[in-house]
Amino acid sequence: MSFPSVVVRHGLVSEGERAIPEEVPIAFSYSGSTHAVMMATPDDLEDFAVGFSLSEGIVQSAVEITSVEAVEAGDGIDLQIALQDENAEALTARRRQMAGPVGCGMCGIESIEQAMRVVPHLDETHLQLSLQDIASAVCELQNHQALNRKTRAVHGAGFYLPGQGVVAVREDVGRHNALDKLVGAIALGGWQASEGAVVVTSRLSVEMVQKAAIAGSAILIAISAPTALAVRTARDAGMTLVAIARDQDCEVFSRPDRLNLKGISDVA
Repeated sequence: MSFPSVVVRHGLVSEGERAIPEEVPIAFSYSGSTHAVMMATPDDLEDFAVGFSLSEGIVQSAVEITSVEAVEAGDGIDLQIALQDENAEALTARRRQMAGPVGCGMCGIESIEQAMRVVPHLDETHLQLSLQDIASAVCELQNHQALNRKTRAVHGAGFYLPGQGVVAVREDVGRHNALDKLVGAIALGGWQASEGAVVVTSRLSVEMVQKAAIAGSAILIAISAPTALAVRTARDAGMTLVAIARDQDCEVFSRPDRLNLKGISDVA
C-alpha cells in the first residue's frame, strides 16, 4: 500500500509517495482456541504457521500439521492450524494470550523458565563456511528483499546453502516473525537446516538464537550485534554466532572453528 508524503531531502521540500508494509494482528489457533496473537505482515502465512509451531515446540516436525487455513477475522487473520496428533493438555498448559508489538518476541511468557528454554546442542553438523560465504549470504539476503526495497521498513531472514546461495528469504515487520516464516519455509521446502546458515538483518537477541537452534541451524549470521545472553546461549548450544557482518568483515562470538579463517593473521 502506498501513502502520500512530504519529502524533505537536501534542504528541498517536495511531494512524494511511499510504499508502506501492512501490519495486522494474526492469531494462531489450535483446535478452535487461540494460542497466540502476533502483529505481523500478512504474507507467507503457511510458512509462518509452520515455523511458529516448530519454534514454539508445539510440534516437532512439519508433518504433524495436517492443514493451515487463513481466515479473515475483523481487521486481522486467524490461522487455523490442525495437528495430526495434538497434545491438548500440553497446549493448555503452555497457552498464552499475547498481543505483541513487533519488537517483542516473548510477550505473554508466564515464567522465567519458559523464557530461558533449553535449546538443542548443535555439535553434530559438519558445515564449514568461508568469509566469502558470509559476505555472499548477507549481500544476497538484502538483494532478495523485495518488500524492503519498496518500503525500507521490514526485516529479512534467509537460508544460505554453500554452493547454492540464499535459497529462501522471508520478510516481516517483526524480526522474530521473519525468522519463524523462514523456519517454516525450510521445513516445507524439504531442506535440512543443519546443512546451511541462517542470516538475518536484525540484531541478535536470545530468542533469535533459540529459534535458529531449534530449527537445527548451527551457524547464525547477522548484520547487527548480539546481546550478552544471545552469546551465552549460542555458546551453550554449540552454535557459531557471526555478527556485525559487512562485506568480508565480521565478529565471531562462538565456535569460530566452523569458519575458514586461513590466511588471516591473529591480532595479539
